[in-house]
Amino acid sequence: MDIEYAIVASPLGRLLVGATRRGVSAVYFGESDARLEAVLRKEYPRARISRSLRSSGDLEGWIAKILAYLRGGNSSLDVPTDVPGTPFQRRVWQELRRIPAGATRTYSEIARAIGRPTAIRAVARACATNPVALVGPCHRVVRADGRLAGYRWGLDRKQALLELESRFSVELKRTA
Repeated sequence: MDIEYAIVASPLGRLLVGATRRGVSAVYFGESDARLEAVLRKEYPRARISRSLRSSGDLEGWIAKILAYLRGGNSSLDVPTDVPGTPFQRRVWQELRRIPAGATRTYSEIARAIGRPTAIRAVARACATNPVALVGPCHRVVRADGRLAGYRWGLDRKQALLELESRFSVELKRTA
C-alpha cells in the first residue's frame, strides 16, 4: 500500500489526511505533526508512506473537502476511502456513513442495523479503530443513555463535530 499524506491546520487542531490512489486511508486529529505521523506509521506498518510537501491531485481535493466540512461550508462529506479492515469492521464503517449529519445512533442501534444485535462491544471497538475520522463518522455514535462515549480524537472534538452537524441540520430544515 502506498500512502501519501499531508498535515494542515484545521478548526479542530492539526489534521492529517493520508490517501492512496483509490481513496482516503487516514483522517487524524492532533496537536503535533510528529505524533500524527507516528500514528499513521503505526496504523499502516507495512505501507510505503510519504509526506506530500505540496498536496496535489486527489489528495489536495480531498483535503479541501474535509476542511470545507469542518468550516461549516459543506454539509456532506462524500470522499472515497481505501481502508483495510475485517468484514465486520467494514460493515460497521459502512453503517456509520449512513447516519445523516446532525443525527446520532447508539452502539446497539448500529449492532442491530448490521444484523449483529449482541455485538455491541465489537461495534464500539470498530468505531475506536476507524482510521478515517469524519469520513467514517464514528463521532455520531453515542451511549445508550445519549451521553458521549470515548472518541479516539477526544471528547471535546466529538462534541464540536456534533454541534457543527446540528447546525447543518438546522440550515437544511430552513432551506427545505
